[in-house]
Amino acid sequence: MKQALPIISIVPDKRRTKDNNLYPLKLRITYKGERKYYSTGYETSLEDWKAMQERQVRGKLKSLLNSTNDVKIRAQHCCDTLSFFSYHAFEAAFFPKSVPTTSVLGAFEEYVDRLKKNGQVGTASSYQCACVSLHKFKPNLKFRHITVEFLKSYEQWFLSQGNSITTVSIYVRALRALVRIAIEDGIMDNLDYPFGKRKYVVPIGRNIKKALTVEEIGLIYNYEAEAGSMDEMSRDYWIFIYLCNGLNMKDLCLLKYKDIQGDFIAFQRAKTIVSRRSNSEPIRMAIKEDVKNTIEKWGQKPIHPDSYIFPWIKSEMSLEAQRLKIQLVVHLVNEHMKKIAKELGIDKPVTTYCARHSFATVLKNSGVSTEFISEALGHSSLKTTKNYLAGFENEAIHKNTDLLLQFKK
Repeated sequence: MKQALPIISIVPDKRRTKDNNLYPLKLRITYKGERKYYSTGYETSLEDWKAMQERQVRGKLKSLLNSTNDVKIRAQHCCDTLSFFSYHAFEAAFFPKSVPTTSVLGAFEEYVDRLKKNGQVGTASSYQCACVSLHKFKPNLKFRHITVEFLKSYEQWFLSQGNSITTVSIYVRALRALVRIAIEDGIMDNLDYPFGKRKYVVPIGRNIKKALTVEEIGLIYNYEAEAGSMDEMSRDYWIFIYLCNGLNMKDLCLLKYKDIQGDFIAFQRAKTIVSRRSNSEPIRMAIKEDVKNTIEKWGQKPIHPDSYIFPWIKSEMSLEAQRLKIQLVVHLVNEHMKKIAKELGIDKPVTTYCARHSFATVLKNSGVSTEFISEALGHSSLKTTKNYLAGFENEAIHKNTDLLLQFKK
């Protein structure tokens, strides 16, 4: 018979094995047959956890046991004060005062769980990687440790491990987002905010965007591949992306037959569905003859409107399974495009993302307005598009300034 009162306990989360063989200690609440887990910000090995349960312990283990028991006692008290228990009521009453908010590890785990619930599994993975990296640099990191000096030391350490400036930028921006939340929740004082001018400035990754010239794109378009081969499929997908507003591979895999509306494909970017719900305007892509041919050649039969056009995603797949499948497709196409580029003598990284870059720069260099390109790419602002195009324009600058000396011809 299901119990009427919540049962509260502290348990190691064995679902999350870490590189250091430590397991997060979670607050587990069981109510009417349902269980929910909450981060405490603490972790330990299974051996130490067993020792803590079976015998008297001293030193660090005793301190850890006392801390986790304190979380359990406060959670029990919180439940006792509720006139009617529900997980929502418990979370609202307990977490403004809970231990995880002072722990960066706990804050990361809570935020990652939230991202996963929102379907943002890619972003969740990025935040999880940032959490692991920061924890390696400083175990048991607290928000009070995050200072300008800490951030500079972390950056130097991270780069000394052979990592890129782009990656440290991604990780530090994730940390910055959690610091802002901590300030909003009253965990940190705004005066202690370590980011910004004359403090710690998040580095900008040196990601040089390389687009292909129209002539190079023509070589790929006319590349003769064996019928039905992976080379042919990869070439066709690359041209499809180039012609369809430079959509990314995730959006390509998620296209459905109901998105085809006459001579256009209309869809919303998976990346912005969660973050921009108020802006429901879809991206519209013209169905050129080559786009139509790719759908007919590589697409599935349109059994019903909700059928995916391309055969990579299944309706029963979890979001994590979708992410892994899409990563596999990206890797597959990029490997074959690398081979094709080498055969054609194109000394550039011809990836699926390069197709997006090429779409934008060809239109820009042809005189198309930045406003049109921004809308076609699905950017949230013109500033984003201008930053995006900035890396493409060196060649155009040289070409256009050559006109200044045309009298020498």
